[in-house]
Order: sequence, then structure tokens, then C-alpha cells
Amino acid sequence: MALLERVSVSGDALVKLLQDVHTEVNVAEAMVVSTCNRVEVYTAVDRFHPALTSITNLLAVHSGVPVEELTPHLYVHYEDRAVEHLFSVAAGLESMVVGEGQILGQTRQALRLAQEHGTLGATLNELAQQALRVGKRAHAETGIDRAGASLVTAGLSFAGELAGRRALVVGAGAMSGLAVATLARVGVTDVVVANRTFDKAVRLAETVGGRAVELSEVQRELQDAELVISCTGAGHHTITPEMLGGPVFLLDLALPHDIDPSVRELPGVTLVDLETIRESGVGAAESGPVNAVRALVAEELETFLSAERAARVTPTVVALRSKAAEVVEAELGRLTMRLPELEGRARDEVEQTVRRVVDKLLHEPTVRVKRLATSPAGDHYAEALRELFDLDPKKPEAVRRVDL
Repeated sequence: MALLERVSVSGDALVKLLQDVHTEVNVAEAMVVSTCNRVEVYTAVDRFHPALTSITNLLAVHSGVPVEELTPHLYVHYEDRAVEHLFSVAAGLESMVVGEGQILGQTRQALRLAQEHGTLGATLNELAQQALRVGKRAHAETGIDRAGASLVTAGLSFAGELAGRRALVVGAGAMSGLAVATLARVGVTDVVVANRTFDKAVRLAETVGGRAVELSEVQRELQDAELVISCTGAGHHTITPEMLGGPVFLLDLALPHDIDPSVRELPGVTLVDLETIRESGVGAAESGPVNAVRALVAEELETFLSAERAARVTPTVVALRSKAAEVVEAELGRLTMRLPELEGRARDEVEQTVRRVVDKLLHEPTVRVKRLATSPAGDHYAEALRELFDLDPKKPEAVRRVDL
């Protein structure tokens, strides 16, 4: 967790990492998912190993963590496994609290950021969109979100009785919004929201009849607070030991940490952070919904990969039909030169007959290659077709016929 805190990126640093990855020579597309529990770089690349080396070096540069220290903690997924991993992430299977729904919004945010900065192409865009659909389906059909508590609920489980206690929420982002809603649901009626942008604090506090204060007033508010939840994304400690005045329960949901861990040394102070939640297993979900989501992910994975394989063979099929059409046109032109007297209905019948013969000859091979392409070794069938008929799917003529 300490290393993840050093590698964690947000705001302008996240945008810079995204752009730097995308400008690497072997990277065609890029998307970065950065949350309290993960920093993941998704790419479509031309050459795998050189791209992997470049991305690893960029993560080291952006985090200030030497490559040799960072590398043992990295995990790498390629092709089918990468697709499966993103589907599992979006469905909540890879979350610290299994089944939590916030990851869907975080994945959507990563997709939107990549779209805004032009780092996406057709491959990653379709993959991310499908991952979001898988995540929504998992929550709608399996009950996974009920099986695992949210991070806020998991963290507050360490605080004991909550109703009637005075709470301070530092920050007004998505996580803070969830914190405020959770506090209201369990009976906390005295909620104060502090944020750098005061208007956002006001809007969030109003949702539960609470009160908003400027971020500069946090130290004063800490003197009376019994529960404190902080998630600002500031990148530095916003609550330190000298700011506390007595017994208090602190929940730090930020990465890097908002609250200085040394506050644990103060009498009467309890600090729960992301590492505490992870080690406790509070968010572990029941096996039933988890198994249901895994089955769903496996089903969606096979459907996605089959469609992707089928799409790969399409240019080859188009090139075959394009080449056949060229042969037909050339032979009909030759027939006209040799039999100029062939006109009218007779010529039309000959043309239609030739085209029907070619279509019937091509029908079965093209149908079969499309069907076979959905299998794991599907690329080999398209490759055989290209070799047998000397096809070039990238020829301008083939592309133009696709457009037509």
C-alpha cells in the first residue's frame, strides 16, 4: 500500500502520464485507470515488449520510484487476459471491497479522460465501453453490490455506534458524496462538509441538511468532531497530529493519505485507512454472488473475443470479393472486345450468369471463414485464405469497395 501511494496519480499528473504513454513510439492507444486501490495503464500497442519497457519506465519517472523497486510489484496482462481483467475490474471483482460500485464511475471517468485528450482509438474505446456494460450487468443481475460493502461502510464498521454523533467530511468529490449519504443513512444528523471549493461543499452539505465550511476551518471543526472522513485527493497530509484536540475516529479514504499516520500515537484517536480495510477483510463478499459474476464475466469475455476475431477476418473477406469483382469486370470487358455484337438482353444474361457463378463459389468459403474466425485459432483461417488467393486486405481498391 505504501508503494501504491507513491505511484498513485490524479489531476494534472494523471493527464501527463496518459499523454506521455500515448506519445510512446510503440503505443497506438492509451487509457489510465487510477483509484485508491490501483493504477492501471491500458494500451493498444504495435510491439509488446518495447511498449512494456517504455510504460514501466514512465511509471518510474512519474512516481519517483526506481524501476528495479517498482518492477516486482507490477502485473501485466496481454490480449485475452487483459480484456478479462478489465471486465473483472468493472464488475467489482478486483476491488478492495468486493462488489463496490464506485469502480464503474472511475472506469467511466478514465474513458472520458482518454476521449477528451485523444488517446483512444476504436480498440480501447470499444473495450472500455463493453467493460462498463459488463459492470452494469453484474450489479443488476447478481447482487454483487449487496454482497460486499462500500469502502465507506467498511471503514465506518470500525467506529461502533454512529447515530447521533457529530461528523466532519473533508472533501466534496464522489467519495465524499458517498460518505455523506452513508452517514445520513445510518442516522448521523450533524454533518459538516469542508472543501477547497466552498460552493461544492455547500451543495453536498445541503443534500443531508448539513453545514459547509471553508477548508481553512478544518482545524477548528476537528475540535468538536467525533467522526472524520477525509478524501480530498490533495496529495499531501491535510490532517496532522497538532490539529487534533481529543478523542476522535478518523477514516482516511485518500491515496496518497490525507491524514498523517502518526495521529495513531495520540490517546483516544483511532485511524482507519485503506490498508486497515484491506487487511481486515471487512469487504469480503459472499461466494454466491462472486461466482455468479465470474460466470458472467467469462460469458461476456467469450462473446467479446468471438466478435473481435470475426471482425479481424472481415478485411480479408472484402479483399477476396474485391479481387473476384475485378476478375469478373476484366473478363466481361474481354468478352465485349471479342463479341461486340453481343448486346441487349443476351449481354445482360451473360453478365448475370457470370456474377452468380462467382457469388456462389465465394459464398461458402466466406461464410465458413467468418464462422471459423470466432474460434481461438481463427486468424489462421484468414491467413490461409490470404495466402491461397494472394490477397492484400489493405489495398486501396479493397478499402474503397468496403466504403461503397
